[in-house]
Amino acid sequence: MSTLVGKKAPAFKANAVINGKEIVENFSLEQFIGEKYVVFFFYPLDFTFVCPTELLAFQEKLADFTKRDTAVVGCSVDSEFSHWAWLNTEKNHGGIKSVTYPIVADLSKTIAENYGVLAGEYDIDEDGKSIFVGAPVAYRGLFLIDKKGVVRHQLVNDLPLGRNVDEALRMVDALSHFEEYGEVCPANWSEGKDAMKASSDGVADYLSKH
Repeated sequence: MSTLVGKKAPAFKANAVINGKEIVENFSLEQFIGEKYVVFFFYPLDFTFVCPTELLAFQEKLADFTKRDTAVVGCSVDSEFSHWAWLNTEKNHGGIKSVTYPIVADLSKTIAENYGVLAGEYDIDEDGKSIFVGAPVAYRGLFLIDKKGVVRHQLVNDLPLGRNVDEALRMVDALSHFEEYGEVCPANWSEGKDAMKASSDGVADYLSKH
């Protein structure tokens, strides 16, 4: 698995469900270039156990992302019809009703593959038949994409390990702070804390205060 950090986010056009109810064709992240940051995250499958906790957690913080000029977009290897059904299933029945951000359908698995998060790969067996080795789903990958369409942060969790949505917000804040002030953000930095100038003098100044 190679990193995408510092590179253009792989482009795609795919079917998606938006606003929790509308199926659209040719959805693309390119619509956000020049306008918004994007938190683009993958999850393994609809109608599972850890996945709804993550999607609902992103929805709970959606207003916080929105005020940071950040679009949240989910993606899995399910079809748009599976997404639609899950989005219209009540929470107490394992659904994610109330989620409004776009969820992309990657039934062909090509988006997950291009982002390096497919939890397996296609191979050929001894009889020359095509087989899939591993899990035919996406790892819990998350990509922070800047307004120029460049990946600035990448996180990939194994299938059992849910993500921290507040950490995704923190990374948006860090990127925004760097772009606005030219200061780099040290370990455990959060909005309101001291950052550092990207020079030896800046580092010395920060260390002198701590």
